[in-house]
Amino acid sequence: MSYRIVILGLSITSSWGNGHATTYRGLVRELARLGVEVTFLERDQPWYAAHRDLPQPPYGTTHLYDSLPALRRDWHAAIAEADAVIVGSFTPDGIAIGEWVTRTAGGVAAFYDIDTPATLAALEANTCEYLAPALIPEYDLYLSFTGGPTLERLERYWRARRARPLYCAFDPDAYYPEPVDTRWDLGYLGTYSDDRQPHLESLLLEPARARPTARFVVAGAQYPLDLDWPNNVARYEHVPPSEHRAFYNAQRFTLNVTRDAMRRAGYAPSVRLFEAAACGVPIISDRWPGIDQFFTPGEEILLADTAEDVLSILHNVSDSERRTIGSRARERALREHTAAQRAQDLVAHLRETARETDIHIGEPSRLKADLAGRT
Repeated sequence: MSYRIVILGLSITSSWGNGHATTYRGLVRELARLGVEVTFLERDQPWYAAHRDLPQPPYGTTHLYDSLPALRRDWHAAIAEADAVIVGSFTPDGIAIGEWVTRTAGGVAAFYDIDTPATLAALEANTCEYLAPALIPEYDLYLSFTGGPTLERLERYWRARRARPLYCAFDPDAYYPEPVDTRWDLGYLGTYSDDRQPHLESLLLEPARARPTARFVVAGAQYPLDLDWPNNVARYEHVPPSEHRAFYNAQRFTLNVTRDAMRRAGYAPSVRLFEAAACGVPIISDRWPGIDQFFTPGEEILLADTAEDVLSILHNVSDSERRTIGSRARERALREHTAAQRAQDLVAHLRETARETDIHIGEPSRLKADLAGRT
């Protein structure tokens, strides 16, 4: 598959405090396995420079740039000649980069929204720093972490030319069951956010206070220093991706908590959901529209609305039933939610877009201005 794709994203070198790196790593790795030549361009930011857990990804080619002028100077030709250029959400200077890419790209110009509900909320509040309303219809393709009705809203209200789902995914080589000692009855992995914290309080911290002999764990960065943690809740500031599998497998149950904007939009699974499922660890999740499109409630995932729901699950679900639920979730994840499947989805979306817009990809000449009369 002789395609050349350039991706400009928040980060692929550092997973510290963000979920973007995990997504990009899996996607780029699987695209490379398909024979796609991928170049990832990342802004060299101090925060990520100090916490790089994969400074030189072994798949595709990764380059750091230090400014927007440097990006334009050094990568103009690559953008013009690529079969597809993808700009990710939360990319620094994303609006200016998007305007440049949509003018310059010779192939398909796509926006990849890993944060769709948050993006749309920021657009409505006129506070989005990486995407502007006028820029949306300039992209040939809008790839969204969120599916369902949001896709129609993107096309009808925000004038996206074509909106397609490209959900998060997991790596089967990194996430699988393994025999480790069970350390916690319930755990959670996720960066702190104001809107998610009340749900974490209800679904983990309150059960922890109600069952002081049970063991709980929360791993993630940016939690307030003055937060009141129960004594039976272990805390980890950061668990690198290389240790996620061991972290999940050491839990009897793992908790999935969704940010409010994602909960309202629905059809927005998190990567942690698929990672945990792939490890065969039964998931207790908050409830949101479309969750049954990814896992069957009661059979592949357990839903909880209150602390009492969580306590009932911890007390009443037998080890045999727990293992069965985890096994079913793993089978579903392997069928539908791998990074390899997402790479194939992406290629299919790019081909569809190229066909509909008369952009010739995979050929020596890719100049959109020549093919479509654009300047």
